[in-house]
Amino acid sequence: MASIGEAGSAMKQAGQKAEESLGMLQQAQSHIEEAQAMIQRAGEGSSQSDVQEATNQLQQAASSLNDVQQLVQAAVSTTEGISQRL
Repeated sequence: MASIGEAGSAMKQAGQKAEESLGMLQQAQSHIEEAQAMIQRAGEGSSQSDVQEATNQLQQAASSLNDVQQLVQAAVSTTEGISQRL
């Protein structure tokens, strides 16, 4: 079993790893939004339902990434609280 100090250190490291992932998630969301805008521009005036479908799918992906970012941020805050108590 890990000592209290080791557990606190592990919690801090876990929080740091999770926080690093936030930057990557933000970058992914930015790329998705760029792709969505490109599809919209390329499909302007098109009556193809596929264009709107792709746009909607990317919007849903961006929204899901936002949810993931909020969950990761909550986990970071929780691990910080735990490591401070240990």
